[in-house]
Amino acid sequence: MRYPIPDLAAGEHRYHEIEIEKSRFITWTAFIPDIASFDALLAQARAAHPNASHHCTAYIAGAPGEQNAIGFSDDGEPGGTAGRPMYQALEGSGLGQVGCVVIRYFGGTKLGTGGLVRAYTQAVVQALEGLPRRPFIERRPLRVRVDFAGEAIAREWLALQDALIESADYGADGVTLDIAWPRERNHDLSELTSRLKGRLTRLDAS
Repeated sequence: MRYPIPDLAAGEHRYHEIEIEKSRFITWTAFIPDIASFDALLAQARAAHPNASHHCTAYIAGAPGEQNAIGFSDDGEPGGTAGRPMYQALEGSGLGQVGCVVIRYFGGTKLGTGGLVRAYTQAVVQALEGLPRRPFIERRPLRVRVDFAGEAIAREWLALQDALIESADYGADGVTLDIAWPRERNHDLSELTSRLKGRLTRLDAS
């Protein structure tokens, strides 16, 4: 599966702020490959803004449409006015592996439930507009061994399949290649085996 994700390093976040009726809404958006990454982002936001009124959250720690590694929280705002609208904004963006914390400093004017939904939605949508993105390709590990003469042929063919060679181990009986193979592609190596005249051994389990 191929989908866009935030083009941010692990532990990095982007900052965006809006003001509505004197309340400040500060959005931190980050690359969230797993739930632990989101927990770290939230802890960092709480430490940086300990006096904020609320730290509302939403994340998708997987592919778009993921229903397992997701979460959202109103953090004291009226139920359904913050976390869920934030999550829906993330979901509507088509991004995967993304999460955000919206830090609110109450400005003295109550916004009402409809106003809160609009404010938290706007805070996330605007933050996502300027977020750098890159394509993500789900991959599975694959390991093969070829003789020394066949290494260049194997590398050329694998590049055409959008397969990444993560490491190469040179031993007495040839080269062992550890490959990250795109899950969206059938991992049929018969064409490569034919090009190498059978001088290919598959070492992974499947």
